[in-house]
Amino acid sequence: MIPSFIKRMIKSEYLSFALRVYLGYFFIYASLSKIPHPAQFAEAIADYRLIPFIFLNLGAVILPWIELVAGLFLIIGFRSRSSIIVIGLLLIMFDVMILINMYWGAPISCGCYDVVGEPIGWKKVLENALMLAFSVQIYYFDRPELLNRMKSIIGAGSRITSTES
Repeated sequence: MIPSFIKRMIKSEYLSFALRVYLGYFFIYASLSKIPHPAQFAEAIADYRLIPFIFLNLGAVILPWIELVAGLFLIIGFRSRSSIIVIGLLLIMFDVMILINMYWGAPISCGCYDVVGEPIGWKKVLENALMLAFSVQIYYFDRPELLNRMKSIIGAGSRITSTES
């Protein structure tokens, strides 16, 4: 009984919708603090000591916009499968970079949200791994037509109330 309930929950298109909105909001929030401050974000990227200096400025300008667009697309359900692939790859990249620097013992901040950020550590690795699991669930079980069904239900409800008055 319980395992079948959990299996249905994991495969739920409604869970996919909720996770899509959550991840979309998360990546939009993360991008909004980086877009106006590309120089500080470039410094945060440079602290990881993994990206060649020639690509730092370009990455600091482009990466937040990729996060913003992918997050927006996830929320509105436009090209959500492509967006979740981009977000999943970003999460893998972030985790690899954090794990390498944890191995090196570098006392740096992640550069995720603010100019200051939080220090890298297992908490950030697990947070990214959980979001990657969310991404897998969205990739396999998201149904973009769910939003269309919700619109038709809401639209039908408004037609009924407008004819009754």
